[in-house]
Amino acid sequence: DTATMTMEAGARVVKVASPIGVETFTVTKVVGGHYREDFIGRSAPTAEERVLPATYVFATKSWRYKGYSVMVKERPEMSTNAVWSQECIACHNTLPLGTTLYDELYGPGAPPYQANLADRTLPSRLKWNVTPTSEPGLVSRLADEMAFLGASRPTATDLKSVLAAASRASEDHLDGGKLVELGVGCEACHNGARVHAMNPDVMPAYGAVAPELAVTPPPRHDGGRAQEINHTCAKCHTVLFSQYPWTWEGGTRTQHMGGSTTNSGEGRDFLLGGCSKAMTCTTCHDPHTVDPRARLDAMGTVKANVLCTECHAEVGANLSAHTHHETSSAGSSCIGCHMAKKNMGLDYELVRYHRIGSPTDVKRVEGDRPLECALCHADKSVRVLADTMKQWWPRTQIDTGALARLYGSLDANAIRATLDLGKPHEQAVALATLGTSGTPADIPLVAEHLAHEYPLVRYYAHRALEKLTGGPVPIDVGQAAGDVRAATAAWLKRRR
Repeated sequence: DTATMTMEAGARVVKVASPIGVETFTVTKVVGGHYREDFIGRSAPTAEERVLPATYVFATKSWRYKGYSVMVKERPEMSTNAVWSQECIACHNTLPLGTTLYDELYGPGAPPYQANLADRTLPSRLKWNVTPTSEPGLVSRLADEMAFLGASRPTATDLKSVLAAASRASEDHLDGGKLVELGVGCEACHNGARVHAMNPDVMPAYGAVAPELAVTPPPRHDGGRAQEINHTCAKCHTVLFSQYPWTWEGGTRTQHMGGSTTNSGEGRDFLLGGCSKAMTCTTCHDPHTVDPRARLDAMGTVKANVLCTECHAEVGANLSAHTHHETSSAGSSCIGCHMAKKNMGLDYELVRYHRIGSPTDVKRVEGDRPLECALCHADKSVRVLADTMKQWWPRTQIDTGALARLYGSLDANAIRATLDLGKPHEQAVALATLGTSGTPADIPLVAEHLAHEYPLVRYYAHRALEKLTGGPVPIDVGQAAGDVRAATAAWLKRRR
């Protein structure tokens, strides 16, 4: 299948050709803008708006199959079956908060619909509680919402039946014309700000306030401003939606879920860490604009440690004793070790893992490859890294037998063993690391992954090869795996 992007009469047009014919779509919406652009279009003025199968990536100035930004396997054909109003609408636009809580209010077995909060993918200890405070009032509001969407008002009066009907009404009738605001507007985060709009001197709240329901914090959380902000951010920044089976900390999507492995899950990951009760996402990020690259890079230096030592003063008072690195070196950067770069970003570069924790955490040491210290010390063996961790931090509990099984041998190089034995997301980390710290001898090892079963990993291999070779690598990794393997073999032969 092919997708061809053209301009016709001043309009953006995407033509999708397959063995069954050609579909022509006029682009109606562009989704994204920081790292990539996705496109929505109609095949006729009255047709549903569909998610189109091509994505433009700014970092590489190239096109990519839509969907390959997350961990899905190679797809045999292009698809235009996804309906925008049923796929993308909830996180990329502004919806009333109440319409995102139907499943939380209903409980297990709720009918699927577009807008779900992050809480369903969090451990129970971190889930916020949503409870009706006036069932008749809530039933009335739900009926009004259904009528607004164009669905029939419910005949049932019990809350559970009406919640199920409201979920189905959202799935069937919500579209762009029914949005509070197209795009991410103020109320997407501030949960309604009528009081602020009436009196700008009264700042908007982050918490949900409504006479019909109550949203309360998890056990042992006080629901303070920081927790309200982080809960708000995690409504959308919670990506675990692909069917990729694994998470960080050796978890799976169905059991003992760890952190997300790809970009856009940072909000959920932050809630899993140790600082989210007091620190906010907005401590580091401005939600109203794009964070300047220079500012983000500066946070990875020792100068930015002040963000952490405000609470951890004892660390700041004797930094080198804590880090065992020179106080001015990158090894003494707080987030360098506690928010290691091991998540797959949208531009084929690694981004920081937002579950704030320690590289000596047992779940990370024995459940994840590579050892996080190897991201900077890529030349070290598993044994050297593990022994150093135990020497510097004696309380560290490491099962060397588990490490030997994980890497094949304690004497194996942690990065190259990860490339050979790791899970796909771990291999992507190893590929990116070798791209910056590898040698020409690693080129054949990296090239083996250009035809990886998960196309997103291919892009990491391709980017690593460009860095290792110092020039373009003329292989289209978006092709079918067999074609990529043939092109890779020919390219390697030309290099000999």
